[in-house]
Amino acid sequence: MPAMAWYQKSEKARCSGSNCLSRMSRKTWRSQPMKPDYLPGTPYSLIQPEGMYHMNSDTELLGRFLKIRHKDTVLDIGTHTGALLMYAGMHEPSALYGIDLFPEVLEAASENLKHAGMHAELSAVRVQDYQHDPFDVVISNPPYFRTADPDLKNEDPIRSAARHESFLPLEDLFLHASRLTRDHGTFFLVHRSERLPELFRLAEGNHFHPSRMRIAYDHAGGRARTVLLEFRKGTAPQLSIESPAWLDDRTSF
Repeated sequence: MPAMAWYQKSEKARCSGSNCLSRMSRKTWRSQPMKPDYLPGTPYSLIQPEGMYHMNSDTELLGRFLKIRHKDTVLDIGTHTGALLMYAGMHEPSALYGIDLFPEVLEAASENLKHAGMHAELSAVRVQDYQHDPFDVVISNPPYFRTADPDLKNEDPIRSAARHESFLPLEDLFLHASRLTRDHGTFFLVHRSERLPELFRLAEGNHFHPSRMRIAYDHAGGRARTVLLEFRKGTAPQLSIESPAWLDDRTSF
């Protein structure tokens, strides 16, 4: 089936409250070219429309880092086109949920999940306004760049929201991830390694303790680039540091 027709059959994502940031008309959105891309480490492919923020190596690293049980309920904060939910769905949890600012993005996520034989409840809402019972597992590949960095601005609203903390400051992410994680539940996060002290500080202030950590490097001998973290809520601190991931050697992760 042609990619365009395949996408047009998607169900409209639910939009919650006044904070839905739909800034592209449906006509413009549906006229954009789309092609399926392979989701590494899975049997699946996904549509990533032009103009959207596409998955990258950090998405794959976090997807492969996840540990999820069959009975778990899983929330993805910042779903984009659904790649992390597809990685989570491979563990066959009891339920998948995803939130994002943009209904257009969630329509693509809905179709990607459907074609992978998965289902998730998707909501276009800020995490600050999202209301739900706590989850067993919360996952996020959040914006990395502080809004104050003028050289990193991007005028496209969807890509800007995915890259910059305008709509999701790191402090808010930890606050609401904690609110949405049950006691003894798990929060999985990928972020820049240089912000590790800040990540640990915010985790401790929101009842999280790091339980697993892996650092990713572009290549052996290079500088640390990305950190993968598993936090547990309300448990005794005990950190396991796993072997590094080398991005030029997929067998390492």
